[in-house]
Order: sequence, then structure tokens, then C-alpha cells
Amino acid sequence: MQVVNVTGRQLRAARGALNWSVRQLSEATGVGTSTIVRYEEVDGVPPNRIGNLEKLVRALEDAGIEFTGTPDHRPGIVMKL
Repeated sequence: MQVVNVTGRQLRAARGALNWSVRQLSEATGVGTSTIVRYEEVDGVPPNRIGNLEKLVRALEDAGIEFTGTPDHRPGIVMKL
């Protein structure tokens, strides 16, 4: 499985850019709402269990988000058109 290095802030920003609620992201991924909230509150890369972070990143990328930078150097997002 691919290592995903996306920060909690990037997840929150990506969800906000898409105007998705936590519930919408949960329904799109099967990841629980409490897990999403917990991941978004992490300063840095959230601890990943059972591939949840990968599921979130994949759904956000499929919806048009590109994650940029690294957790230590200019992490951000770009919306692909």
C-alpha cells in the first residue's frame, strides 16, 4: 500500500474547498465521521489505521483535489479544473 503523507490541515482544507461536510466525506469513503474529525485535528500526518487515510485522500483526489508539498515543506492543496 502506498504511503500517504497528507496533513490534517490539508484534509480539512480539501474538504472545505469541495464544500463537503464531514458526513458527505464519510459517506463517500466509509470512514467514520469521528475518525475524519480526529484526523483533521492532527497537527501533521494523522496516525493511519486500516487504510483510512488512503481512502480519504483517494476520494478527495477523485473529486478534483491535488495535494501539494510535503508535511514538512509547504503542504497545501490545489483544485484541479
